[in-house]
Amino acid sequence: MKTVRWFCAVAAVVLLTSAVPAQPPKPGAEHEVLKKLEGDWDLVMKFGGAESKGSMKYKMELGGLWLAGSLESELFGEKFQGKSLSTYDAGKKKYIEVWADSMGTQPMLMEGTYDKDKKTLTLAGEGPGMDGKPRPYKSVSTYTDDNTINFSMYVGDGKEPAITVVYTRKKK
Repeated sequence: MKTVRWFCAVAAVVLLTSAVPAQPPKPGAEHEVLKKLEGDWDLVMKFGGAESKGSMKYKMELGGLWLAGSLESELFGEKFQGKSLSTYDAGKKKYIEVWADSMGTQPMLMEGTYDKDKKTLTLAGEGPGMDGKPRPYKSVSTYTDDNTINFSMYVGDGKEPAITVVYTRKKK
């Protein structure tokens, strides 16, 4: 019985010490790209022949490591809401984003890179299609200036974006 207790104690210490990093991560230069988005934005979204207006609020959270976004709009006459969490994963050397919205119960998971010269964040991943089955997605966000973002979402191997959004920072 002593051997079992000893083994359990050692296993617990190993699990606890290996799961916690020695130093918590700190925001880096890559997080500054995300931090520039903090604030309130107006948006115009085009999807499926429909156009709607709405708003997006971005805020750095969780020690400055994650950009949390909250979108509110209308889509086909219905209230539409979306939430995003974005960060930079130093281990993967990739930007990571999780998106969930009021049109489904499955998140979209994407990762990609930022081109500093083109001021463009390109992410690719997988999320639910309209039929509920997983589909590939690609998003391209171009930061034309500090107050404008042009966003395009491609579904499958589509050559034209399925969704476009123009974000304009609200004036204070």
